[in-house]
Amino acid sequence: MSAPAIEVSGVTVRYGDVVALDGATLALAPGRICALLGTNGSGKSTLFKTVLGLVAAERGRVRIHGGTPEAARRSGTIGYVPQSEQVDWSFPVRVADVVMMGRYGHMGIGRSPRRADREAVARALERTGLSGLADRQIGALSGGQRKRAFVARGIAQGADVFLLDEPFAGVDKRSEATIVDVLRGMRDDGRTLLVSTHDLATVPRFCDEAVLLQRRVVAQGTPDEVLTPARLMEAFGMAPDPGPDPGAGRAPGRGGAGPDGRAAAEPEHAGHTAEARGGEGA
Repeated sequence: MSAPAIEVSGVTVRYGDVVALDGATLALAPGRICALLGTNGSGKSTLFKTVLGLVAAERGRVRIHGGTPEAARRSGTIGYVPQSEQVDWSFPVRVADVVMMGRYGHMGIGRSPRRADREAVARALERTGLSGLADRQIGALSGGQRKRAFVARGIAQGADVFLLDEPFAGVDKRSEATIVDVLRGMRDDGRTLLVSTHDLATVPRFCDEAVLLQRRVVAQGTPDEVLTPARLMEAFGMAPDPGPDPGAGRAPGRGGAGPDGRAAAEPEHAGHTAEARGGEGA
């Protein structure tokens, strides 16, 4: 039996006297999309940082395909798509340059792109529907296009485990549908995606499973198993209002890039959130 793509075992993380994660345990098989759900302060960002190997656990361990997070970062196995708020959109860099950053680990010390690197970038741009915008400055893109640019960076990198932080925040419905299609295609190729989101209404339409986090894992399973009133009450302290179904009229389906500092949002649409409109997003 193959090792889980992501395995978090009894992980506790503290910031001084504050417990950010308290014995968190979860496992995610290859080729799955999993939603990570919880309130602000529930430990989602800390879990991402721990899985990326950027924060050390006081207790417990994390494994990516059986190896350490540090090894996964060095090999380019793991990719990260940041929140818009973590990005400097004014930086004078083209979309193709952002995607090429995913190839840095494959280049020599001079970081001079080779033919293989340019071909990988071209394939990633095509996969995410951005080929026609390759020469545009990254800040000139719409919110949804910007998200796809960072997904493309992870694809060009060659990552097969992705952590995506609020990929639907600040995007309109058309962009949301495009992003969902890209994520499903990545899942169908065998990649594993852990997606932090406040938008409960979208989860059953594109995720294979979900994790409810409140410093510890409250529940993990299919969306139907996890998104029950009792478990939502435990995780959120209230029964969240998922709002109108933003996927109405769309066929239901199953359910990038490096973690190195700031990457180079213009809100198009504020989505429905699970925190009584107190979520991250917009």
